[in-house]
Amino acid sequence: MDKQKLGAFLRSRRVRLRPQDVGLPSGPRRRTPGLRREEVAVLAHISTEYYIRLEQGRAPRPSGDVAAAIAGALRLTDAESDHLHVLAGTAPNRTGLHRRDVRPSILALLERMPQTAGFVMSAACEVLAWNDLAAALTEDFATLTPNERNLARRAFPGPHPAERELYGISDAAGFRLGIVVQLHTALARYPTDPAVTGLVDELRYSDPDFARLWERHDVQPVPTLTKTFRHPTVGDVTVDCDTLALTDRDQHLVLYSAPPGSPGAQTLALLNVLGARASDYLR
Repeated sequence: MDKQKLGAFLRSRRVRLRPQDVGLPSGPRRRTPGLRREEVAVLAHISTEYYIRLEQGRAPRPSGDVAAAIAGALRLTDAESDHLHVLAGTAPNRTGLHRRDVRPSILALLERMPQTAGFVMSAACEVLAWNDLAAALTEDFATLTPNERNLARRAFPGPHPAERELYGISDAAGFRLGIVVQLHTALARYPTDPAVTGLVDELRYSDPDFARLWERHDVQPVPTLTKTFRHPTVGDVTVDCDTLALTDRDQHLVLYSAPPGSPGAQTLALLNVLGARASDYLR
């Protein structure tokens, strides 16, 4: 149980709820936004004192039923509820190191998709494997160190802005928020993994935008259905986005494709011919 992170997460969810969101009268003017602690306690059928101690990081571990009741009282989404259970210690917790080895079948699958740009991302946002089209669309990951292949560092460069804006993607703000959501989840699952804890500490210290988004405690993924890459060689490339969870290793397979015959498909085919050098953003 991570008492301090659990308390911070509960507070962040409570202040976002209005009384009318949970069927309570708004009553007289409130000095602070959100529900009162005693209102959450009543909705969860637990004592107000215990809930207050939970938010203060002083309470013993709740049972699974109590954690579920609090999740219901706060109207948490499935992703937020899972996160609460991880922080409360009422769900299986991965306390070791996150995995960076990719299944051979996934590596083979990447190579069998010549019209789809694909890569595998670790729980800590490192690009672990990719196909040639992904390298042509974004950059040649083979020329980078593992640290440089980390998309969180790419999204939050701190005091040293990158020469390009996240491969020219159209959803840069949403992408950055998604990175923060991913790292919140990773830190809850791997609280003793120095690669995860070190990355979060590094970004919180070096990049004010990351620090601001981190304090929001958002853990609900926001799906991206399409995005446009502004490529330096072939121009704009609009693609469909699909992310598949590889649950056995806590990794994600990210796929960028386009409908047959569309301008995006034609541009991807051209990139396939040009190869990884087409994405030379670092020259």
